[in-house]
Amino acid sequence: MKVIVTGGAGYIGAELCAALAKDEGISELVIYDLLDRGHFGLFMGPKLGKAKVRFVQGDVLDSRRLLQELAGSDMVYHLAAKVTTPFADAGHNQFEQVNHWGTAEVVYAIEDVAPKARVVYLSSASVYGQGTGSAQSKIKPSPRSAYGHSKLRGEAHMERLGDHQQVCILRSANVHGHGRCMRYDAVINRFVFQAHFQGRITVRGSGEQRRPFIHLDAAVGALAALLGPNDLSGTFDLVEQDWSVVEIVEALRGPYPETELLFIDQHLDLLGMQVQRDERLAGIQPLRTATLEEDLRALGGKFAW
Repeated sequence: MKVIVTGGAGYIGAELCAALAKDEGISELVIYDLLDRGHFGLFMGPKLGKAKVRFVQGDVLDSRRLLQELAGSDMVYHLAAKVTTPFADAGHNQFEQVNHWGTAEVVYAIEDVAPKARVVYLSSASVYGQGTGSAQSKIKPSPRSAYGHSKLRGEAHMERLGDHQQVCILRSANVHGHGRCMRYDAVINRFVFQAHFQGRITVRGSGEQRRPFIHLDAAVGALAALLGPNDLSGTFDLVEQDWSVVEIVEALRGPYPETELLFIDQHLDLLGMQVQRDERLAGIQPLRTATLEEDLRALGGKFAW
């Protein structure tokens, strides 16, 4: 079986590739990534297995390279994206180019050279915008950021591909937890870093805004499980729980009781969203039992000092 992972050197992608490399059913694992975020943790141990793993430094906007690498694929994980916090608008053109048109190029290549491949597209819960969202509801997503708009446009391309192939779209919550290619712009990871090394957490707004979250292990577990036999197709929410910023801060007081809390622009009522766990992913998405405080303590334990 040939599997390709675009964005395979990213925060989620690197851990997914490490998991897939252990699968004996995979004969060729192609990791396709531009390395524009400067993440090189993928290339450090533990070993992935040189015999079947191949890295390609490529751009999802490079249609010629995509056609070469996607040819004959049995499974395509499209994770490559310009990523940011859910409501950010900076870098509008890059979001549009990579997340929208880059996804279009991937879809075109799949249609041409991998028409029988199963496809998994990692979208974002940011497509819901403000308030409450659900992939099962008939409420139309209403993104409030350039990032959210670009991910929703990417979904539209994948939905077209789904007319004749098995395509699974996963709207991922904000991911947290230790990985070899850490993202510290993710709110929970940033808070743990600040508490651990600076003794101070900076919160913008009132802290009452809620966001959906999922641990890196759960996200990777769900993605890897989709490689096995299943008939899942359509759009799903990849979410474990939603917490307010204040609830995260309170959980941090367990491992870091002396941490100072600094509010900035506390009068602002910032945008928030709530998305529930999608029960249609039962048997695919791991059911974790760790509490938020336990996850925060475990992440802090990974730091060098």
